[in-house]
Amino acid sequence: MTDRQAQEPVVRHFNQVLLWPLRLLPVSDASGVRQRPWWLLQEAGDRSAWRECGRERDHFSERHYHEFVTFLPYVQRFLYGDGVSAKSAEGGYEDSPMRIFERRDIAAARVAVREGDAPVTLVVNQVRLHFFFDVDVVLLKVAVRAENLPLSLAQELMYRCGRAYPSGWEEGGRALHSLAAFEWLAADGRVLACSDVEQREPYLAHVREHRAPRIAAHWAFLLEPLVSDRSEREGALRYRQIEYYRMPLMAYLALDDPAALSRNDFIRLGLVTGARPPQTDTAPDAMPDSPPYAAAHLADFEERFCYDRFWSVNGAAPHTRYLCSGHALVVVGDAHSAYFTSPEFGVRAQFGHQHFLLFLIAHFQKAALLMFSDRLVEALKRLEVSDPASVRRFKRTIRACFEGFLRFTHRYWFHEIAEQAQARTLFRMTAAHLELDPLYAEVKERIADMDDYLAADSLRRQANTVVRLTVVTVFGLIGSITTGFLGMNLLAEAEAPLTQRLAMFAVVGGTTAVLTLYTMAKSKRLSDFLDALSDERLSVWNKARALAAVWRRGG
Repeated sequence: MTDRQAQEPVVRHFNQVLLWPLRLLPVSDASGVRQRPWWLLQEAGDRSAWRECGRERDHFSERHYHEFVTFLPYVQRFLYGDGVSAKSAEGGYEDSPMRIFERRDIAAARVAVREGDAPVTLVVNQVRLHFFFDVDVVLLKVAVRAENLPLSLAQELMYRCGRAYPSGWEEGGRALHSLAAFEWLAADGRVLACSDVEQREPYLAHVREHRAPRIAAHWAFLLEPLVSDRSEREGALRYRQIEYYRMPLMAYLALDDPAALSRNDFIRLGLVTGARPPQTDTAPDAMPDSPPYAAAHLADFEERFCYDRFWSVNGAAPHTRYLCSGHALVVVGDAHSAYFTSPEFGVRAQFGHQHFLLFLIAHFQKAALLMFSDRLVEALKRLEVSDPASVRRFKRTIRACFEGFLRFTHRYWFHEIAEQAQARTLFRMTAAHLELDPLYAEVKERIADMDDYLAADSLRRQANTVVRLTVVTVFGLIGSITTGFLGMNLLAEAEAPLTQRLAMFAVVGGTTAVLTLYTMAKSKRLSDFLDALSDERLSVWNKARALAAVWRRGG
């Protein structure tokens, strides 16, 4: 610990949860049947570290009960299902549409903020994948904890940990805004994977070749057997980034005296800007506490980002403050409060259960909406108007997207998730900062525009078909009335030998078919001629010209 860190507030309990939304690419078997992504993980068996876990059915405790009753009934059905039934179809009303897989081979993460810093070991609480029925989205959850960290170190861990790849490199080759070292450790201390963000060339080459970012090695390892869609590695389960490369996060900080934190400390925590600048050679003894952004930008910080219902000296958990920016949900409180630090009944339990789930729901909704938007863009990119097969594929894709969006709306889209004031307010703040309502309206409008286009195109095709059939009927009517007048038969062949009658039938049938097909081929021009014929303002000469135009080349 540096001298500066020794003078800082100490975070007695530090918990951080990273939540990384990813889009899954559809998988089909040899017969074209759509495969659920969790089926592939289940089939992998010992070849995968992921194992499906239930919703705490075997270890159900009172904190799980508190979690359950926090939410409204329709949210409860989304999170937990409506009971356990082996007879119900997968994803049905009685099953939860959320499937969770967990890996337990990773016990800790050893990290260093900057080169030369002593490494810090973070205990890994959970590594999970959250899948959702009928939506091609998966959310990776990584929960870590540590004790007795200087505040600046906790701020830097929040700022630097959850980055899928480096944003750039400094002149000396150090990755910008990333941790200097990151290693996943097994329970026996073995290094399972480490970061490669300092290797600039592979990242540059990947973007140059694929026009897509390269996922850092330690995150790619964590997701295996899921692989990036632009990766050269083999893998049936492939994912694609759909949001910013910084992962949304939650953080829990218990300090001896949270009221002693400055306003700028709360700003850095709530907006996840990292620690205040380090000492410089020109001011080696200075501890600058300037705000990270302009004062005008931060004038309404408390109003926009703080939930201060419990920010007082009273209550079971005094001086508890919630900071919500959409990208992050942070809770700061008193380490001496038993209620704030209780992992079973207090704020710490709420942080890991109710608050995590409302944060997950909001980010799942955003990821799903972005996924639908991506699918529309991809459908348009593959559309070739001159290719009938491409047009048919486009129509199938848009209709499937429209149907999927309807199911998402009725199964997963809620504006209110709880009646409890705290959970309701935190969800509203998160949804507002993520701009979920405008995003939903935009995606809905785009899908509706596509569906309207398909409907209009179908009506146009039907109208063209009706026009052609009308033309054929009009010209066929002439021959029908002529030959059928008074039941007259032009040729009396009723008593002719069978072979002669069959020959006559073939000749007449062939001639009629040719005339019908020829009329269909000329139906558009014949339709124009009929329009001209019915127009009383045109002269006989112009009507004759319209008739001649039927056979004019290029007319």
